[in-house]
Amino acid sequence: MEDYFISGIQQVGVGCTNFSEAWRWYIEMFQMDVRILEDDTVAERMLPYTGGEAQKRHACIAVNLQGGGGFEIWQYSQRKPQPVSFQIQVGDLGIFAAKIKSRNVEAFHDELLSKYEKVGPVCHNPAGQACFTVEDPWGNWFQVVEDPYVFIDQKRLGGGIVGAMTGCTDIDRTIPLYRDVLGYDKVVYDVEGSFDDFSFMAAGGQRYRRVLLASSKERKGAFVPLFGQSTIELVQALERQPRKIYEGRFWGDPGFIQICFDVTNMRALEKHCQALGFPFTVDSCKGNEHFDMGEASGHFTYVEDPDGTLIELVEAHKLTVLKHPHIYINMLTRNREKAFPKLFFRLMALNKVKL
Repeated sequence: MEDYFISGIQQVGVGCTNFSEAWRWYIEMFQMDVRILEDDTVAERMLPYTGGEAQKRHACIAVNLQGGGGFEIWQYSQRKPQPVSFQIQVGDLGIFAAKIKSRNVEAFHDELLSKYEKVGPVCHNPAGQACFTVEDPWGNWFQVVEDPYVFIDQKRLGGGIVGAMTGCTDIDRTIPLYRDVLGYDKVVYDVEGSFDDFSFMAAGGQRYRRVLLASSKERKGAFVPLFGQSTIELVQALERQPRKIYEGRFWGDPGFIQICFDVTNMRALEKHCQALGFPFTVDSCKGNEHFDMGEASGHFTYVEDPDGTLIELVEAHKLTVLKHPHIYINMLTRNREKAFPKLFFRLMALNKVKL
């Protein structure tokens, strides 16, 4: 295989100060209750973003089987996490909001509002999608958007991650990474103004340029049925100089750490990234070894967009289906373009975490 492909958004990383408390909240509100992996080890490969020192951390990846990407919930185990020192505003540099899917936005809005107060009104984005914003207890914004696709029906109104909003200083300079590397080649809208669906967020009444990118081609790969379709929204502040969300802080500190994409053929992707001016800043397997992640192994890398927003790229090599007995899948010996059957994902449901 000489070319690479990207199957979709695997997860969005969320740094926190209390791992158990955060995961419990995300289960209660967004049903992120199926554990894909969890470990409490040292992040040895992320030195460029952790002060040059290996840092111990506790992290998990959890998904909602109704479809969409997952959350990587992440906390430093020994170092004290450093929250952002200012109020994040729309368009600040980095991931300032994650997008969550719902098959019935009005009903899901009422459900969340019945148990939590920081829920904005239902409105519409420039594409005409019904949506609303939730601010979690730690200041992270989630925009819930209408999406009728349901993978495995859990009788729930909400699903997983279907996109992110990223602040940029120059959208035109940022588009090539998402279009030419990650495959978001379709412009859904490119608009300027002030917008109702930003009104619940800080500085949401100001003027912005917004570009929503989607993929014009069907994705392929083992996890495509779970991930579904996704979008990336680039947002540029037109009335102020945006601030960098992770300025002076470490990767893993509270907030949206990165957006992660599922990759096949990392070395081909590396050549493409270098040719376009987006070299890997982290490479877990420089010698083409396997990086062990406890219940899985694989290869992860990072690139930065022009404003320093971190994008993680992950190629799975081995996946554990069941611990006892130990049943795993060698991803390198199967047809990488072929989707997993639903039975595989139903087995994942055995790792459901209950409150």
